[in-house]
Amino acid sequence: MKLIFLGPPGAGKGTLAVRAVDILKVQQISTGSIFRAAIAEETPLGLKVKSIIDAGKLVDDETTIALVKERLAKDDVKNGYILDGFPRTIPQAEALATFSTVEKVINFDIPDEGVLERLGGRQVCRKCGFNFHAIFNKPSKEGNCDHCGGEVYIRDDDKPEAVQKRLEVYRAQTAPLIDFYRAKGLLIDIDARPMVDEIVVNFKKALGI
Repeated sequence: MKLIFLGPPGAGKGTLAVRAVDILKVQQISTGSIFRAAIAEETPLGLKVKSIIDAGKLVDDETTIALVKERLAKDDVKNGYILDGFPRTIPQAEALATFSTVEKVINFDIPDEGVLERLGGRQVCRKCGFNFHAIFNKPSKEGNCDHCGGEVYIRDDDKPEAVQKRLEVYRAQTAPLIDFYRAKGLLIDIDARPMVDEIVVNFKKALGI
């Protein structure tokens, strides 16, 4: 099954993608993971991305699309994939349609106040990257990761003013994809406010699995 996951920052797309990968037995693909793999493999596109990132710039649409196309041509996605973080804009979605046929687009819907509550309390292990939450999932010992003992901290982009800015960018650039895919009959809305287990049940019902 070929899926796109949409939703604002804090909707829990990454957490849900991990669960969905186990259910569907497909690959989760994010632009970040594609960039890192291409850089590590030192492919021509990877070297280009490295030079862009090293210069402190954002990777342009043309390069991002080329990397996604290259990734989706690999054998391990023949049975399907979950795209998380791509497409971000309608031009990217139109480009994707030229080299891959998406079956469903899952829109994890959550109001802005829910995002602010979630991300405002998010804490991340500096060492292993595990996510905790000041309300929903506290580390056993404050400031220390349960998994590796690393320092748990609040990222700058999870501070309230930064979260508000990320939401504004999402609403302006990515939210138009909701209507774009709804018009094509591909969109499935799922409430992202409940606990993860309930969302997973609703996800499986929506896909008829």
